Amino acid sequence: MFDHVTIRATDRAASEEFYDTVLGTLGRAKTHSDEHFAEWDDFSLLQDPVAITRNVHIGFSAPSREHVDEFWRLGTEVGYPSDGEPGPRPQYRDDYYGAFLLDPDGNSVEAVHDDTLRRGGNVDHVWLRVADVEASRRFYEVAGFATRTDTPERVSFRGAEGGTFSVVAGGRRTENLHMAFPARDDLEVDAFHQALVAAGYRDNGAPGERRVYHPGYYAAFVLDPDGNNIERVNHNRPA
Repeated sequence: MFDHVTIRATDRAASEEFYDTVLGTLGRAKTHSDEHFAEWDDFSLLQDPVAITRNVHIGFSAPSREHVDEFWRLGTEVGYPSDGEPGPRPQYRDDYYGAFLLDPDGNSVEAVHDDTLRRGGNVDHVWLRVADVEASRRFYEVAGFATRTDTPERVSFRGAEGGTFSVVAGGRRTENLHMAFPARDDLEVDAFHQALVAAGYRDNGAPGERRVYHPGYYAAFVLDPDGNNIERVNHNRPA
């Protein structure tokens, strides 16, 4: 489902240390770090003391329940606040086992293990708290996502290869999150942007090549109803 998910941190060094520590317990090594951002495959962070990512929940897939336990044990041992001890969460699935910590900006970060985990990526799921669930549902449906769960309090969207994101009512809304989703070709990027802009949503970058990322990186960006930056990208890399 996700090409990448990016957060903006108040203090990059503090956030990078947090994610190095807790993702390391899941066997998720950092794949890139330079003056601009740090990256763990499909998850990245950069520093922005003004437009900070707030009130998002990100779940990372864990290879086993023991990895979930170690994620929470080491995280709390070095001083990160718990947001939920390791244990079953049958309200999600019978075999769902998770643990939760808070990152330096107060975002909820989870290690989760169950039989439906996303394959081939670190980020298993993202929850965004939104001002209006129905307005967010309409945006993401226009963007091309099919609903998996649809209630007045929560709408979920699932990718063909696993992974989910949800828009959820209640609490302080998620701010300054970036989610990018893969496209099969450049035409799919164009269609994503055209459909959303025609429906009245805010353009945040017209379709085109962004060579600053790499040659062939073809993407478009639109802001969702809560101002989060949503991207569709085709990398145009050889198969």
